[in-house]
Amino acid sequence: MAETYAVKPKLRPSFSPTAPSPESKYWKSFKTPKDIHTNSFTFPLTSLSFSPVAPHDFAAAHSASISIFSGKTLDLKSSITAFSDAAASTSFRCDGKLLAAGDLTGTIHVFEAKSRSHLRRLKGHAAGTRLVCYPHVADKFHLFSGGDDSVVKYWDVTTEKCISELLGHKDYVRCGDASPASDQLFASGSYDHRIRLWDLRASNTAAGSVMELSHEKPVESVIYLPSGGLLATAGGNSVKIWDVIGGGKLLYSMESHNKTVTALCMGKVGKECGEAAGEYRILSVSLDGYMKVFDYAKFKITYSMRFPEPLLSVGFSADCRTRVIGSSKGTLYVGRRRKVARGGEEEEEGIGGDMGWEAVVEEEQPRRPLGPSYFRYFSRGQNQKPGEGDYLIRRPKKVRFSEHDKLLKKFRHKEALVAALEGKNPESAVAVMEELVARKKLLKCVLNLDREELGALLGFVQRYATMARYAGFLVRVAKKVVEVRAEDIRCCGELRGHIRNLKRDAEEEMRVQQSLVELQGLISPMQRIAAGFR
Repeated sequence: MAETYAVKPKLRPSFSPTAPSPESKYWKSFKTPKDIHTNSFTFPLTSLSFSPVAPHDFAAAHSASISIFSGKTLDLKSSITAFSDAAASTSFRCDGKLLAAGDLTGTIHVFEAKSRSHLRRLKGHAAGTRLVCYPHVADKFHLFSGGDDSVVKYWDVTTEKCISELLGHKDYVRCGDASPASDQLFASGSYDHRIRLWDLRASNTAAGSVMELSHEKPVESVIYLPSGGLLATAGGNSVKIWDVIGGGKLLYSMESHNKTVTALCMGKVGKECGEAAGEYRILSVSLDGYMKVFDYAKFKITYSMRFPEPLLSVGFSADCRTRVIGSSKGTLYVGRRRKVARGGEEEEEGIGGDMGWEAVVEEEQPRRPLGPSYFRYFSRGQNQKPGEGDYLIRRPKKVRFSEHDKLLKKFRHKEALVAALEGKNPESAVAVMEELVARKKLLKCVLNLDREELGALLGFVQRYATMARYAGFLVRVAKKVVEVRAEDIRCCGELRGHIRNLKRDAEEEMRVQQSLVELQGLISPMQRIAAGFR
């Protein structure tokens, strides 16, 4: 007896999601711990800053205060409210002991991070101080700032005096970053669409910067990449990568955001990502609610995540364990890396403990040798995996037939068609019709259908005839059904209703296709003209 196979739908275009990459799994592993509630503030979170030393506490600026969170427990440790106006920016010193913050009065405040003691007030900006940054290298006595007065200043914190007043910007200075290569180099970005690089060793720094770059949009964020030779800037809906050593050459422009990119920071991928382990990524957030991860070595987006609110700030800890995002509605989204604990189960990063990322391997207890008194003695080897030289013979899988497959096996063609129409899978119904066409039994089945079954067939055709995957086949089926059952359709109002609906949907689809053809006719000349200018 010949072997019977189940009816399978034909391969048609589909949009099934691809398997997630190791890096995508890595970024998805940043989850909010179960016992940590999402922190919500009344005002937008304009600035986030991580301490560069363990346990990597982070500070969030909102309204006229700064909240400091524990990097170990993610709980709120303390709040600083010694501001007469809104706090706009924060920065930790390289040793994590001091925290500098600027406010909209133009004053820069320096606090001791642990005790919240107010140590210094640096006054010199005529408008709000939107940029405060300590050097990344071991310089504990200086910082630079930028404000809405278009001036960049370099300060001696111990004496509270401005060492250099750097002029050149023509609009608000809103962002900047210190070079990881030298404590004398830093960059600033302004709403005049310019990024200026400053070198305090140059004699004419006060008269102008040593390099000027044009972002072509108001600059919202500037960061140095870890090598110190590349610079990333954000403005408008684009993120641009610049080669500073090569004279300010534009290397790439990433424009995947739909709205203004508000903040950038550096992140690092873990060893779960294979060959990419240890490589740095640029994290960008935007008013469109998306956080995107950009691989600047390959110039491509490796991960994207949607949040329900416009995003204003982003931070990533130096130990690659914590990711923090601040929104315009005051919500703080904290993500903590998951780890593998005993038993191979995933748990949240230790809130009470300090376990590493590696799996904890328990010492194996010596086992007694197997003997005939053990059940495992008789079942041993059943789950052993084949070796390289073994020839594997797989047991054939049992074919599970659906109802219409069982009826087709018994040559009950009409019942098979009705069973497929009553199912919820249009692909199976179309596959049964195609099988009946191959057996030259479809017209005979249509002739034997009663009015209720014929109504089900016409209803199915009317629902799916305008879908591109089934249109070619179902339109031909509809024509044959109308030809062979014209009298029954003419006598039944319900069947005539199906035909009217089918005609209406077909006319609507033709109008849509005609509009698309007209639109293509308008766009094609413009594409040819644009191609000629390249």
